[in-house]
Amino acid sequence: MIVAVLDTNVLASGIAGVTRPESTPGELMRRWRAKAFTLIVSEPILRELLHTLGNPYFSSRLSPHDIAADLARFRTEASIQPVTVHVAGIAAHAQDDLIIATALSAKAPYLVTGDKPLLARGVYRDTRILSPRAFLGVLETGPQA
Repeated sequence: MIVAVLDTNVLASGIAGVTRPESTPGELMRRWRAKAFTLIVSEPILRELLHTLGNPYFSSRLSPHDIAADLARFRTEASIQPVTVHVAGIAAHAQDDLIIATALSAKAPYLVTGDKPLLARGVYRDTRILSPRAFLGVLETGPQA
């Protein structure tokens, strides 16, 4: 089974785009719901996701009921990983260091993000850093050696 951590913005965009066929993050949510991969989240990711979904862009597209239902789904269907690895100063923002720390704590082979500086790294320790579109490719073709 493919295992991945999706950063907060990919998760939020996936929730908002799940009903839109042209949305790559939405397609990732559909694939996760279909059990095409194991999604790893952490409490810091869930807290940041709740904050992000409160932004006007998302709150104008999602009802409070939908937001609560999606957060409940992450809590029951995703794997919640305690953050056991400390990461500081790798990403431009401290919140992104927590995303990396979640991936490392879970030994996740993939971290999916739209963050250009993180994408430029390509890999951090043993975790490949991919765009949503590139990760969709992994799901379609399988992991490459």
